[in-house]
Amino acid sequence: MVLSLKCLRPLGPPLLSCCPAGEVCPIYFLSKYFQFICRFIKLISVMYFCLCRTWSGQLVTIVFLLDIFVSGVPAVVDFAAMRDAVTKLDGDPEKINPVCPADLVIDHSIQVDFNRKSDSLQKNQDLEFDRNRERFQFLKWGSKAFKNMRIIPPGSGIVHQVNLEYLARVVFNYDGFFYPDSLVGTDSHTTMIDGLGVLGWGVGGIEAEAVMLGQPISMVLPEVVGYKLHGTPDKLITSTDIVLTVTKHLRQVGVVGKFVEFFGPGVAQLSIADRATIANMCPEYGATAAFFPVDDISVKYLEQTGREPETLAYITKYLKAAGMFRDYNNIAQDPDFTQVVQLDLGTVVPCCSGPKRPQDRIPVSEMKTDFESCLGAKQGFKGFQVAPEHHSTTVPFQFSGKEYTLGHGSVVIAAITSCTNTSNPSVMLGAGLLAKKAIEYGLSVKPYIKTSLSPGSGVVTYYLKKSGVMDCMSQLGFEVVGYGCMTCIGNSGPLPDSVVEAITKGDLVAAGVLSGNRNFEGRVHPNTRANYLASPPLVIAYAIAGTVRIDFEKEPIAVNLEGRQIFLRDIWPTRDEIQAVERTFVIPSMFKEVYDKIEKVNDRWNSLVAPSDKLYTWDDKSTYIKSPPFFDGLTRKLPTPESIKDAYVLLNLGDSVTTDHISPAGNIARNSAAARYLTERGLTPREYNSYGSRRGNDAVMARGTFANIRLFNKFLDKQAPQTIHLPTGDTLDVFDAAERYKRSGVPLLVLAGKEYGSGSSRDWAAKGPFLLGIKAVLAESYERIHRSNLVGMGVIPLEYLPGDTAASLGLSGRERYSIIIPQQLTPRMTVDVELDTGMTFKVRMRFDTDVELTYFHHGGILNYMIRKMSQY
Repeated sequence: MVLSLKCLRPLGPPLLSCCPAGEVCPIYFLSKYFQFICRFIKLISVMYFCLCRTWSGQLVTIVFLLDIFVSGVPAVVDFAAMRDAVTKLDGDPEKINPVCPADLVIDHSIQVDFNRKSDSLQKNQDLEFDRNRERFQFLKWGSKAFKNMRIIPPGSGIVHQVNLEYLARVVFNYDGFFYPDSLVGTDSHTTMIDGLGVLGWGVGGIEAEAVMLGQPISMVLPEVVGYKLHGTPDKLITSTDIVLTVTKHLRQVGVVGKFVEFFGPGVAQLSIADRATIANMCPEYGATAAFFPVDDISVKYLEQTGREPETLAYITKYLKAAGMFRDYNNIAQDPDFTQVVQLDLGTVVPCCSGPKRPQDRIPVSEMKTDFESCLGAKQGFKGFQVAPEHHSTTVPFQFSGKEYTLGHGSVVIAAITSCTNTSNPSVMLGAGLLAKKAIEYGLSVKPYIKTSLSPGSGVVTYYLKKSGVMDCMSQLGFEVVGYGCMTCIGNSGPLPDSVVEAITKGDLVAAGVLSGNRNFEGRVHPNTRANYLASPPLVIAYAIAGTVRIDFEKEPIAVNLEGRQIFLRDIWPTRDEIQAVERTFVIPSMFKEVYDKIEKVNDRWNSLVAPSDKLYTWDDKSTYIKSPPFFDGLTRKLPTPESIKDAYVLLNLGDSVTTDHISPAGNIARNSAAARYLTERGLTPREYNSYGSRRGNDAVMARGTFANIRLFNKFLDKQAPQTIHLPTGDTLDVFDAAERYKRSGVPLLVLAGKEYGSGSSRDWAAKGPFLLGIKAVLAESYERIHRSNLVGMGVIPLEYLPGDTAASLGLSGRERYSIIIPQQLTPRMTVDVELDTGMTFKVRMRFDTDVELTYFHHGGILNYMIRKMSQY
């Protein structure tokens, strides 16, 4: 669930003047389509939007943007605890309150417990409410205790799609002043709105909480990479194929911390939904933002989704007057970029990505051979290390009275899941048309495969039904199971027991195929070791085939009851077919009807009763909502930074460690530290729920830190949520090892490789390590949002100097580390690391701005805000 803030009025005088007289504002060096920012400030300096200056020799942008999306339960828990802390410091607790109107969308708690039945949606929603009643009551309390907070109830959809279809303004009209819409959110896929021409990106959840209280965001001025699209896409490819191609390309180019702006004549051939799909995947290629300036197609989309004619008129007039309205076919309008890369859309082929990362694109024609090569390859992003003699292993099993067989590559989950693709009518209708043709040919999906459809808004169901394809999707098992982030976040629900037993018996590499944006290890389901991202039509195709070990060009997708071989090409719809249906059935009245009643869709939510006290009364027996210890012992006095002495390494990790590895959101394993904690409090395994649902309880989340069953720790040389307690040599769960170190008063360190913290902008991936006693992380590089979250919790992000790695320095991780922190700190300064072996080397402290150093001196950004709010 996420929270959106809307700043619709002046908040006071500007924090800084714009640029010193006579200086050229550094924003001008981004691209000429960002020049409006400074022109805007010069005209309306009383509105916070973007302020820039030279900060300690660095170009820094200070941002207080007009919309903000923030994590739900964790944010409200933090605010409740901050009110308690301010009260203890004799401050006014009601100053802990969002300064702008805030909308919280509940969209991450529903699971696929029921599927393939017409009542699956209702049953899943009922179970969601039964499981999460305590959380929902807490959120209702928050909506009363905090001013400016409104809750969008469960069952409404995914916030990004709701934003695209309904909330986004593109241009604001405030008392006769016009200014561009913009967005900062804690969810990394906030960037989806960039496809509509609203500049937006994700930040750390902890940082955004401070922004809600009036604190500006600081960031080093980013480079802007121009991504030129040209050529014409083949009539058989989908926007998903384009975005997976772009994702692999830009991850190879290297755009972490950079803005990407798309331009060129190829953009004009993409719908807004296509552009939004590309922008949604921005975190998967590592960029900060993926911007598509507004053009005629953008305005037509606003009209299609029910925006008022007068709104469209001033949007168009303002953007043209400001020089921000694009004609992608006019090369004279192309900006100057730091770097330009390009893609010929004519070269894009149908593809998937996997089996463990979204950037590992595979042409569909090579899926079979690629999977088979992955089977025997060394354990890694493209390997499962299965012995050659076991590649043909099959296991028979019974399901609903019939016998079936599973092998490596068998599909056991096929999910058309929300966020990335369900906002795109072209791929959703494409899936529906494929299903219709498949039914006409007499094809079906094996009943043990867990199929599901979880749209991002009610509009999707509306046009699928009106176009006549919903019944066909249902017949193949793709019944609507909920409106929210389900399989993609790991809320895929249980697989049939007989399927799990067969997978376990044969140690099979079973497959999940989903239309989401992430397929990291252990995220989708603990029993699907191979997970592939694919377009919605391909999700259905692989469900029909029942395996990813198929060459669709040479092998039939299935043999029907008449014995006829049916190939994928026989049922695959063309872009022209899809667009004809879209023009007829995706109409403005649908959007208006759905969004007019968005706050009234859940009767159980409407009838929920919660207290209205300004301070929350914590229940010590609750396993969902618990007062976090982040502010225990906090005083007004600023602590003095101290060097880290003789730290042990808790974990020795490799490249691309994701926030899912650090803080999983899916099921709580029965043999985990979190499960033991819940069992001790009288809960049964069926009541464990998920880590994502228990983010309001720090005791569960600390025990869930580094609890991903696919975590690869070099100390163990295998995948397991465990580590070695170095003083004794004992192998323990990570939490238990950290507790032993804590009792000994020993600080901890994590060693990692490149792209540490990629994936979700999960604040618990920083809060959890903080609670384990981790004082610093030493990595080759960081994903932007996670580095920000570490800073926000007072955990030091250290980075090897160029050319250095753990391997090149000969680090085993078994040494003891001292990090020498001087009293006078500057952004991105180098410091010494001393080992107990006598070796010394230098690393860079990744505090990138003076503001981040201020947070570090306070022990974290929320500590800073508490002290600030207690001063008046």
